[in-house]
Amino acid sequence: MSYNVLIVDDSSSMRKIIWKILQLLGFELGECLEASNGQEALDILEGKWIDLILADVNMPVMDGVGFIRSLRERDICRDTPVAFITSEANEDRLHQLMDLGASGYIRKPFRPEEMKAFLRRIMGETDGPRIGTSVEGCDF
Repeated sequence: MSYNVLIVDDSSSMRKIIWKILQLLGFELGECLEASNGQEALDILEGKWIDLILADVNMPVMDGVGFIRSLRERDICRDTPVAFITSEANEDRLHQLMDLGASGYIRKPFRPEEMKAFLRRIMGETDGPRIGTSVEGCDF
């Protein structure tokens, strides 16, 4: 089984980096979609089945807080895992995301090994085969 993933970040470079890391980690990708803010992501979710959302917190138009708040109001997306990949340092804001139903967060910069463990936890895999190959020696 492969995962349909939505990457939400206002930086196109960061979206590409996250996508590349998912590939390098051996994450079984189905469709990988991108949005530059929360509103674009909500629009995409109107017509697509998504298994995992990886989002930034600080974005124009609709930030991560507004996005997850709106997302959790939709029945079809209520249980979709949402993981934040962010440089946000405000602990209160990060706790707010968790209270609103975020599955977790990882801070930028991160190492691929951290991302691998993070995704396994988010997707409920302890040592499963869906996220495989080890990638050493680079930070993102």
